Amino acid sequence: MATAVFPGSFDPVTLGHMDLVKRVSGMFDKLIIGILTNSSKEPLCTVKERILILEELTKDMPGVEVMSFDGLLVDFVDKTRADVIIRGIRNSIDFEYELPLAQANYKLNSKADTLFLATLPEHSYISSSAVKELIRYKSDISAFVPDIVYKFIMQKFNYIN
Repeated sequence: MATAVFPGSFDPVTLGHMDLVKRVSGMFDKLIIGILTNSSKEPLCTVKERILILEELTKDMPGVEVMSFDGLLVDFVDKTRADVIIRGIRNSIDFEYELPLAQANYKLNSKADTLFLATLPEHSYISSSAVKELIRYKSDISAFVPDIVYKFIMQKFNYIN
């Protein structure tokens, strides 16, 4: 049974994230979405909120599980007995950032091999950071996030266009 881990902050979940989840879930028997608890970032949504949102978004996708983790990704790979790490690549800057991380992960744990997937062109400019910036200025985010996320953000922040 092949298992993949798709790690990230998912704060908030974007259409680009969900495109990768859908594509990867069809490639592996099991996909674990690993929500990283990153103490160096100020989150928009709590880890619990992100888990609930991703569970709702993936409820009809067999073999998809949502978990949170902190610490090293290679330790999470061990814990989940995953066969591969999934990383989305939007552009060459992402690749330059992700490649050394993938190589270091593999050096630390040879079971932590990384599979890079190119995002679809229509999602290549979407990032959680950009969506957070739009929220900060009360701009419309509906074209960048799933409807569930949009409604959640509208309600949580009393956000009106």
